[in-house]
Amino acid sequence: MTDHCEPRENAHEALLNLAVEGWRLARLFSRVLTKLDAGEGARYTNQVRYFVKRVEEALEAANLRLVNLEGQPYDIGLPATALNIDDFAPDDCLYVDQMLEPVIMGPQQVVKIGTIMLRKVG
Repeated sequence: MTDHCEPRENAHEALLNLAVEGWRLARLFSRVLTKLDAGEGARYTNQVRYFVKRVEEALEAANLRLVNLEGQPYDIGLPATALNIDDFAPDDCLYVDQMLEPVIMGPQQVVKIGTIMLRKVG
């Protein structure tokens, strides 16, 4: 017998995956736009903003939101996996240099942990 909640769980997981991939695409596209001249890039910049807004609205409808930790001090309790943590000493003062995958939060808890790269302060 199949579980009647399975399609809903699959749709929820698909929304999470789509949000992460959309976030990655928007970041990549934003970097590409910096290589265009200002006049040409303005139209595309607005399209990226609109796309990101639509992704955020879809997540909001499901009581979810993306969280970007870039620039924040690193703390072991952050809801993210630091890929380069072994490159630092335990007493190094670190901050989140780059988000590779965003954190996705639900109403009261982390739904999906992010992936980050760290950098030493100073």
